[in-house]
Amino acid sequence: MIVTLVLAAEVAFWVVLALGLAARYLLRWRQVSTVLLVGLPVIDLVLFLLTFLDLHGGATASWTHALAASYLGFSVGYGPSVVRWADSRFQHRFGGGPKPLPAPKYGTARARHEWAICRRTLVSVAITLTLITALKLFTDTAGTEVFDQWYWRLGIAAVVNLGIAAGYSVWPKEPPAGAIVEDGRIVGWSVPERASRS
Repeated sequence: MIVTLVLAAEVAFWVVLALGLAARYLLRWRQVSTVLLVGLPVIDLVLFLLTFLDLHGGATASWTHALAASYLGFSVGYGPSVVRWADSRFQHRFGGGPKPLPAPKYGTARARHEWAICRRTLVSVAITLTLITALKLFTDTAGTEVFDQWYWRLGIAAVVNLGIAAGYSVWPKEPPAGAIVEDGRIVGWSVPERASRS
C-alpha cells in the first residue's frame, strides 16, 4: 500500500504544481494559484501521516516507509526552489516573462550556488532523519532496523554536498580564456578570442 501511496503522492505533486501555474498564467487566478502552490507540502504531509498510521497499525517497517518520510523532507528542503524553477519557465512560456538564466558555472557565483544546494540538502536530511526517528520511537512495529541504513545514506549525501560546496569555495572554477563572465555566466567573448574562433 505504501508503494502505491508514494507513487500517488509523486504524481499529485506535479499535477498540483502544473495546475497552480496554469491557474496563475493561463487563467489569471492568482489566489487559486497561491492556494494550490502553498498546499504542495500538504501532499507529502498526508503521505507521512498515512505512513505513520500504517506502522502504528502493525505493518512491518520497510524502506518504503522511510521513503515516504524523505518525501516530506524533500518537499520542505527543495520544494520552494522546485516551484521557483517551474514558475520561471512557465512564466517565460505562457506569461511573457524573461528567459530563465542557467545556473552559474564559474567563480564565486558558482560557489554560492553550490552552498544554496547544500543548505537545501541539509534541511531535507535533517527533517527526513527526524521523521524516521519519530517513526522508530512512536510506532510499535517490527523491523524498524531497516531505517538505520537511511542514517548512513543521508549522512553521506550531506557530506558529499558539503564537500562539493567547499571545493568550489576553495578552488573556484575558472572560465575559459577570453570569456566575458557576469555573475558566473558567460555573456560573451573578448575580441581576440572571437577572432581566433572565426
